[in-house]
Formats: sequence, C-alpha cells, structure tokens
Amino acid sequence: MRVDGRKNDELRPVTITTDYVIYPEGSAFIQAGNTHVLCNVTVESMVPRWMQNQGIPGGWVTAEYAMLPRATQTRSRRETHGLGGRTQEIRRLIGRSLRAAVDLEKLGQRTCIVDCDVIQADGGTRTAAITGGYVALRLALQKLIDQGQIPAGTIQESIVAVSVGLVGGRALLDLCYDEDSAAEVDVNVVMNARGEYVEVQGTAEGALFSRPALKELLELASKGIDELLEVQDSVLGEAR
Repeated sequence: MRVDGRKNDELRPVTITTDYVIYPEGSAFIQAGNTHVLCNVTVESMVPRWMQNQGIPGGWVTAEYAMLPRATQTRSRRETHGLGGRTQEIRRLIGRSLRAAVDLEKLGQRTCIVDCDVIQADGGTRTAAITGGYVALRLALQKLIDQGQIPAGTIQESIVAVSVGLVGGRALLDLCYDEDSAAEVDVNVVMNARGEYVEVQGTAEGALFSRPALKELLELASKGIDELLEVQDSVLGEAR
C-alpha cells in the first residue's frame, strides 16, 4: 500500500478548472492530489528579439515557473535575486513541452507566455504545470482561432506529462513528495495524444536501473498519460 492508499498504477485525483483567473487569454487551475498549480497564458503581438534578429518566421511559446514561499512544508525564499538552477530547468522543460503543441509558423508574430505558479506542492509540480499549461494555452489559442486571427491548424496534438519512479523496488505512477524523496529512480515523461514522446527525464537517484526497468516505467507512464488525456479532453469539451 502506498502512503496515500493508491495502487501502484493509480494517478492521484486530477481536476482542472478553466478560466480560473478572468484576465489572461487562457487560464487553468490544476489539482493533482495535493499539488496545485495555476497556469495563465498571455498572448503578445511580438516575438523575442533573437527571432527578429535572425529573421525566423512565426511565433514563440515560452514558460515561467515559480513556487509560492509556503507552497511547501517549510517556507522557501522568493527568487528575487536571480533564478535557481532548478527553476530555470523546469521553465525550459515546460516551454519545450508546450511548443510541441503549436505550429509556430501558423501562430504568426506572437509570443505565448505560460505562467505556472505552484500554490501547493506535493510532488509532480513540473508535470502538473505541463498538463495544466496545455489546457490554458489551448483556451488562449482557441480564442484567436474563433476570431479568425490564426488558422485552426495552429493547435496540434494535446500534451500531457506524468512522473513515474522506482520506490523500494516498486514501479509507481504519479509520485507524491514522500515517494519522490525516497525514490531510487525518478522519471518525468512528456507525451502527446499520438503516443509520441516529447521528453523523457530519467535519473538514478539511489541505484542504477536496467533497460527492462525503464521499459516498465515507460509503460506505466503511458497508462497515466492516457488517463490524463481523457481529463484534458473532458475539460476542454466543457469549456468549448
């Protein structure tokens, strides 16, 4: 039995509330167990200067990530004097993942900024940010499509992410903090609705792992991905 009573292949309860904040072009609040992340999307009619300088056509999708000081059991300091390495790495991961959902050339001269703010953290904050961030991004782009500003093909396959790991020799899906902190192997998996991998981040924390173990973890992640896609589809269907 896991610390929260789940089966090894069971996700935490996931809910996504759309239009959680009224001002952004797209907004989604995702709750994955006790991990809560607010995702807001801003669409700007400009592209980064490096794209302008290099004459790169189309637009851009980028992400920012932050954790509130008491999102965790003890207070963490605000990153007011430069971002930590972990924060920068997670920002880049979210940005790379969500760019896989958009045809950037069809986006035109626009930048979509996906702000992911962790309200409460209990493991899996980066994967929740990607799953919720896609919903917020989809809502923002759908508005542009409805207004005739961009073609429908701008939005590509849905993107979701989930964590898996080996804890006490067991393959577990969607690790909470207690499991993540004790994991021998920790893997974050990002996939699209076609079952293609966007990114796989795997680390041997306490012990090396074999190819069969990795295969088992990826198959477990795929199961969770399918379930998360169903949640996204249900939420976006209701939003439309």
